[in-house]
Amino acid sequence: MGTIVKSEKCDDEIFWRWFVTQRTYTISDLTSLFDVTTRTLRYYEEMGLLTPQRRGTQRLYSERDRVRIQLILRGRRLGFSLEEVRDMLSLYDADPTEITQLREVIHRGDEKLAQVEEQIRELQAVRKELLEWRGKMQQTLASKMKGEQQA
Repeated sequence: MGTIVKSEKCDDEIFWRWFVTQRTYTISDLTSLFDVTTRTLRYYEEMGLLTPQRRGTQRLYSERDRVRIQLILRGRRLGFSLEEVRDMLSLYDADPTEITQLREVIHRGDEKLAQVEEQIRELQAVRKELLEWRGKMQQTLASKMKGEQQA
């Protein structure tokens, strides 16, 4: 067992980068992987979020597309619209250093977090009001049942 020579390590890294970029997925692969419908992936394609290659009528998705689906679904789960997700993904395409995208994602994430915190405050107020209302209704019911028993 010899020591890995730096050039071999670089060659390995280059190979794996190349290998990953060569990996393709069918629409069935991705629908199974992400538990989404083929219609969803076609819609993302129509919106310009995905750019699969075509082999006849078959769509072949790249590793880049797979990662983009993952980011799209995460963005949707966090409450971002598809337009917002598209904007953030386009920043990634425009800036290979990812600095612009990271700044924008952090900014938008902070805005989304503020919205969620406000919604939580509003829901807590609604919960409090419902509990108060329920308590009053229980008291009214108990009074009416007590009056009925005395009659």
